[in-house]
Amino acid sequence: MDESPRMDAYSPAEMAARVEETGVKKAGLGAGPTLALAVLAGAFIGLGAAFSVVAATDTRLGYGPSRLLTGLSFSLGLILVVVAGAELFTGNVLLVMAWASRRVTTVRLLRNWGLAYAGNFAGAAATAAAIYASRRWTDADSQPGVTALRIALAKCTLPFGTAFVLGALCNALVCLAVWLCFSARTTTDKILSILFPITAFVALGFEHSVANMYFIPLGILLRGEASVLAAGGWSASSMTPVCWEGLAANLVPVTLGNVLGGGVMVAAIYWYVYLRRRASD
Repeated sequence: MDESPRMDAYSPAEMAARVEETGVKKAGLGAGPTLALAVLAGAFIGLGAAFSVVAATDTRLGYGPSRLLTGLSFSLGLILVVVAGAELFTGNVLLVMAWASRRVTTVRLLRNWGLAYAGNFAGAAATAAAIYASRRWTDADSQPGVTALRIALAKCTLPFGTAFVLGALCNALVCLAVWLCFSARTTTDKILSILFPITAFVALGFEHSVANMYFIPLGILLRGEASVLAAGGWSASSMTPVCWEGLAANLVPVTLGNVLGGGVMVAAIYWYVYLRRRASD
């Protein structure tokens, strides 16, 4: 009998069953481990965001290639989350599949999301503080700091409706990346599954709530740095929108959009196609 490991990808129907089972396990994980893994996920996304800022700084490649390189760099964050193992709020929106099958209660679903969201914020904001303390933003005449502050300002001035739509489109791609990982049998498969959807959402300028938990706090830390303001040609008053109120104004619509994009545009549709009939039996 051939006992060599299978290398073919899981089928979409098998992927749906795996997502559902994983959702049940995630919802049943204790509060302490969930929170600890969520902090890690926030830190991982923060590291990917920090990497993407370097890639986006002082590039002479032109708009398209620059955006592509920025997105490719940001993919580090989800690669670390998926391969190393962590609890990321935006990816955990896929728990909707287990919830729709009535294998996870609404309380368990919201508990997981709440713990993941809080832990993600702590990890991402702590990473922003660490990057600020490292002073790597002063490199190249503070150009990485300029890039980071420009990103934060753009996010804090998005209209509510625009932020919501960008959030929905973003998490459709993030959850598709996670979904594709459930087809994988090897680490290489998982990394390749992540690269293109994540590169696409960053290159297209979509909004990811956990990434913004890094970008905006870093911007708040940088807004008073004279060298960054001078290098960017800004006055201190022009950075007024980059504040904790601006963070909240961004996170509310982006988070709601993330839930719609991942929970409805991906999870609910795949549940309807592959799991609805089984759940009704």
